[in-house]
Amino acid sequence: MNSRPTIFGLLVLILAGNAVADSAHDAALYEDACAACHGSDGRGRPVEDRGFELELPDFTDCEFASREPDPDWHAVIHEGGPVRAFDRMMPAFGDALTDEEIYAILRHIRTFCENKNWPRGEFNVPKPLFTEKAFPEDETVFNLGLDTDDSKAVIFETLYEKRFGPRGMVEVSVPLGRRDSPVDGDTNFGFGDVALGYKYALYHDLERGSAFSVGGEVILPTGKEEDGFGSGSAILEPYAAYVQLLPGDAFLQAQALAEFALGGRAENEVAVRAALGKTFTEGEFGRAWSPMVELLASRELGSGADTTLDLVPQLQVALNTRQHILLNVGVRVPIANKQDRKPQIVMYLLWDWFDGGFRDGW
Repeated sequence: MNSRPTIFGLLVLILAGNAVADSAHDAALYEDACAACHGSDGRGRPVEDRGFELELPDFTDCEFASREPDPDWHAVIHEGGPVRAFDRMMPAFGDALTDEEIYAILRHIRTFCENKNWPRGEFNVPKPLFTEKAFPEDETVFNLGLDTDDSKAVIFETLYEKRFGPRGMVEVSVPLGRRDSPVDGDTNFGFGDVALGYKYALYHDLERGSAFSVGGEVILPTGKEEDGFGSGSAILEPYAAYVQLLPGDAFLQAQALAEFALGGRAENEVAVRAALGKTFTEGEFGRAWSPMVELLASRELGSGADTTLDLVPQLQVALNTRQHILLNVGVRVPIANKQDRKPQIVMYLLWDWFDGGFRDGW
């Protein structure tokens, strides 16, 4: 029997040796630059050892460590805490470390979170105005829609999203609106249909840059249909959501959904939504701007129904230094099956409250 290693076996041994060497190199850089405060185990050294009382993050806590993408960590290491409105006790290492060394340190920091069920923050791409994201989040979104037709409708919706565990998320949305009656011209105010939802991240692969989630909503008939604030039916809305990271900070998001009316007069419907966008920054570490365009397609399931198409150009911008308060403004433009539909101005104000209070980080 030939016991000599094959060429493939030698290649495997070489690659394994290089990986071990790279890992040791990354750990040594972290030990020299970071361990004095953050500890060799990533949990943060005791106050009496580090000499200041500022609370430090626990890199082994996956709920914290998985949320932000590498470029955000790189910005704080390179420029120091103030670049994202954190404390000045986090010094800037941009003059002491190269970009390659900073990313080597980040590779080591990522090893402290040992639970790989948590989707990485790279998948937390900008939120489109209509397409559901695949990434589970902790945030509150204030949505506003302004109709330009004779109803002069204004719909304000508060959407609350809470993450549970590595992959799950629940959400509640409560709409409130005003519109002019087409019958007597009176202005009506009222609550719309409240929705309860759940989302679960089935798959995420950072090397491939893709993630996939499934979820659903139950929409309750809490709004007055006669005033234009509700459908008059309970609706079950299952969906699937997908995100693909593209080169150059670009991204593609897609959602397929169905609406099934549980009684009442609402029609069953299927829909597909997709958003393509790209994020730009002011300088290397400044404010983020994310132009996007969404295509919305829907069709009732009855025979002879037409397909409705809308286009939604939009722009999301980070309002504060920490970049956890975001504004998105767009216009929903009917392009097929227009009927009497007019363009609608849509926008949201998003507060990612896991990253801090609403008044923090400015």
